[in-house]
Amino acid sequence: MSGRDSLARGVTPGQPGTLHARSATDGIEVAPLPGLTVRFGRGPGDEGAGGDVELHVGGRDQGVSRRHGELTCLEGGWTLRNTGQQALRLPRGRLLPPGSDRLPLTAGYTPVFVKGSGFREHLVELYVVRPEPVRPGDLAGAPPPAAWALSEDERLVLVVLGQRYLRHEPDPHPLPYRQTAEVMAFLRPGERWDAGEVARRVEDVRRRMPRAAGRSAVPDEEPPEPRGCTPDHRLLTDLVAATALVPPDLGLLDAAGG
Repeated sequence: MSGRDSLARGVTPGQPGTLHARSATDGIEVAPLPGLTVRFGRGPGDEGAGGDVELHVGGRDQGVSRRHGELTCLEGGWTLRNTGQQALRLPRGRLLPPGSDRLPLTAGYTPVFVKGSGFREHLVELYVVRPEPVRPGDLAGAPPPAAWALSEDERLVLVVLGQRYLRHEPDPHPLPYRQTAEVMAFLRPGERWDAGEVARRVEDVRRRMPRAAGRSAVPDEEPPEPRGCTPDHRLLTDLVAATALVPPDLGLLDAAGG
């Protein structure tokens, strides 16, 4: 699943209550039929094997249960239940432990992070079609306007810098420039990355964004970390709100490292 295909950008108009669900390797769209259950997890065997789950998540990560969760359509709408051995993480740090009560899903977009082995998490994107009609001019599923376009290098830098925002952590803040540079040097061995280079890339993006705030000249030497990172916080918040950065972009961290 690439960031271009993220459900965060919406879905094509359809029957209210229709559920769209995507993982890094799989996707499903189902009508809101009371009693219908969609199961997700690692599945019974190799990735792509059928039978036990409708949505495959985690590939060969043994930390993901074969049946890690269920999405069930009830009279009141879709619900999420954890049937695995590790917690499901929801936006703003909310955890859904194994065996907990069903959680009603709200209409619209919900990212769910499936805990795997070690510190790994696997993204499941959910989108329940809203009951109200799509307004004229809405571009469901469309990429953000050209004004928000990012180069490959810029996207990777911003994903590293803003990964806490993409993980929907509570009160997120940017990674320090120095730490961002260390991660970039690991992901792109042989390239020169330091705090100054990260600052220059971020400032280039900030200058041309529709809402450019807190512009400041980048000195030749490594800049000190800004207190509170307020300009970067605003930039990352705007990029996520505009879906120029979306949760599936976190997959770049694994892809670049591979």
